[in-house]
Amino acid sequence: MSNPTPGGASPPDPAQLLRSRAYVLVLLLGAIIGVPVAAVAYFFLKGVAEAQTWVFTTLPGDLGFSGEPALWPLLPLTVSGLLVGLTLRYLPGTGGHKPAEGFKASGPVPPIELPGIMIASFATLSLGVVLGPEAPLIAIGSGLGVLAVHLLKRDAPQTAVVVIGAAGSFAAVSTLLGSPLAGAFLLMEASGIGGGMMGVILIPGMLAAGVGTLIFVGLDNWTGYGTFSLSIPNIPPFTTPTLAEFMWAVGIGLTAAVIGTVIGRPALRLQPIVERQMVMLTPVVGLGIGAAAVVFGELTTHGSSQVLFSGQDALPSLIEGAAGWTVGALVLLVICKGVAYSLALSCFRGGPVFPSMFIGAAGGIALSHLPGLPMIAGAAMGIGAMTVVMLRLPMTSVLLPALFLSADGLALTPLVIVAVVVAYVASARLTPLPDAPRSAPPDAQAAAAGGR
Repeated sequence: MSNPTPGGASPPDPAQLLRSRAYVLVLLLGAIIGVPVAAVAYFFLKGVAEAQTWVFTTLPGDLGFSGEPALWPLLPLTVSGLLVGLTLRYLPGTGGHKPAEGFKASGPVPPIELPGIMIASFATLSLGVVLGPEAPLIAIGSGLGVLAVHLLKRDAPQTAVVVIGAAGSFAAVSTLLGSPLAGAFLLMEASGIGGGMMGVILIPGMLAAGVGTLIFVGLDNWTGYGTFSLSIPNIPPFTTPTLAEFMWAVGIGLTAAVIGTVIGRPALRLQPIVERQMVMLTPVVGLGIGAAAVVFGELTTHGSSQVLFSGQDALPSLIEGAAGWTVGALVLLVICKGVAYSLALSCFRGGPVFPSMFIGAAGGIALSHLPGLPMIAGAAMGIGAMTVVMLRLPMTSVLLPALFLSADGLALTPLVIVAVVVAYVASARLTPLPDAPRSAPPDAQAAAAGGR
């Protein structure tokens, strides 16, 4: 997305693009694209939700069990690893972006990669892997937008492909993050677009997101399935931050930087190992994720489902039911879900946003058992701090808690900002710099010069 012109061609003038008749047509196409893309995204999420219910609730009963057996997560997680490994091995593309490498928008998605993206992400999300749907939806929306442009005009300019691909991504995540505004922040910050081109891409994207939101709402009213949007409706009130809470913001930011580094660095190291034997090793990683869920379920009174899945559906109930959690259970939840999250990042296909939010909220709630930290403030700061460590997107990480905790969002924002800034800087200090290229010894340089 960051390079809308091929090769060494000079970039287009944003002011001329905005005034052109072709841009009006692109804007209209972006609005039209929002309709089918949002519909595909809606039913993709519905399919994931139905598959999760069938695999973890209906199927054990059909097999004669009175409930979900303690070791049941091991089976679907292993199957998920096998399906993802086969998909990445034999279908075109990489199945979407690699979540261990952070959240980033890599440009228009070639339509030929759509089958691999949809199969790998569906197998990941529906069978309990600890990743979210936002990254696959962004890739699917982009691929559908690019496909539409190619069907209408095979020799369409690259700028049109970029803009419509981005509009498809906006439409696909229009309500998933609670507001089209959050999706816009996420996409624009991840893509790194600035200057005049940001407006050129943002306007069709926002229009597609608005249309997508209407489609999501309309389909909800028509089908009754739900909007699949994260929301936390019932939260305790919060008024004015105190000095003690600002000190907690610094502590939570530092803690999140350490926890996020412990989660992310092993995932990056494991990724190339698994990629060498994808079909064989991805099921082993899935088995490890299932084992982390089983350990938590056996050692606490809470179900293994708290460790499985992205945490998108479980986060509201975690915050609303915080009083029913002990410190020990919350700490074990952070450990087990952190292990499962790290394993999932290494080779599965999904988004990193919701698991980081869930782990951050659980950690913040655990710390709120100490003096001077209200529960909702700890959860909000934990969400922002863990999100920025895993995504490296500071603006989005501040916006997400403000939107999800809208009743207290304005009052909590100063604390969230401090936690996010501290976590962002601290995690950067903990991340090793890439190795600088080594220069050849003088003798080798002379030999090479002589050979030329």
